[in-house]
Amino acid sequence: MSTEAILSTARQYLEVDPTTPITLIPIKKGASGRTIARVKTPVHEDFIGIHWTDERDDNEQFVPIAEFLKKARFNVPKILYDRSQHSVALIEDLGDTDLLSLKDTPFKKRLPLYRSALEQVDRLFYARVPKDLELMPPFDADLYRWEQKYFFDYFIEDFLKESPVALEKNEAFTDMAEGLGASHKHLVHRDFQSQNLLIKDDKLYMIDFQGLRRGRQEYDLASLIFDPYMDHSADEREQLLDLWEDISDERPETSLFHKCASQRLMQALGAFGNIIENRNDEWYRQHIPVAVKSLLEVTKDTEIGEALAPILEKHYS
Repeated sequence: MSTEAILSTARQYLEVDPTTPITLIPIKKGASGRTIARVKTPVHEDFIGIHWTDERDDNEQFVPIAEFLKKARFNVPKILYDRSQHSVALIEDLGDTDLLSLKDTPFKKRLPLYRSALEQVDRLFYARVPKDLELMPPFDADLYRWEQKYFFDYFIEDFLKESPVALEKNEAFTDMAEGLGASHKHLVHRDFQSQNLLIKDDKLYMIDFQGLRRGRQEYDLASLIFDPYMDHSADEREQLLDLWEDISDERPETSLFHKCASQRLMQALGAFGNIIENRNDEWYRQHIPVAVKSLLEVTKDTEIGEALAPILEKHYS
């Protein structure tokens, strides 16, 4: 059904009859619940077709947010054809080279790309959202608490087979959620990591930005700097923070930055557990040890770290 919707939309966009050959090549990366395919035909350069369902609330936001970001001169793919009434959109094809695919490239050579990525985060800080653009609900205490519960349910209980009851009752998690959720003034991507940063013609482009919302800028920074897929060393993380300071003229306060990182890493581990246990996708298993190691690091010498360490170190020591 979803591929048929993309195919029929492609024919409408191209204005061709059914005899014109069109091939759809599935793009399976990510876990957003959407169907994404590369559309190939001899009558047009390649483009990407996306079909979504109502499985996730933010899927409907992709097209309007893409148009807003493009108009605001962010590096995002161009919407070629909007058929949102049928849950389909055709977008510019930016290729297959993402930041993750360059993981084995010397870090020094990747730094200019990280500068480009961090410049996008900095610009989000100043972007003005049109009054008629509806964003997803902001990062408030409830959303941070939801991320924690997601982690407790899908990683601690389903994946590690440990009881999450003591963690759920621990007020340190609630206090952190309430503290972080007290301010959510600026735009955040919400999933700012290496798979969602594509490179074309030496430019870095953001994708999967449908979860754009207001929140703390440090959350996006933590998503990139403590990216479980990349496993940055301590020295590399310091270089990225130096780069951020050069761009924004400030460095995130360490305690706040680590709280945002812990939230992000808990969310990521919850997603990994859910995908492995319920979707049988084993690719994410390899990234769990890095995420656990980072979570233990950013929560060290805190009440949350004291609560998590016995469970996590039992499985990943």
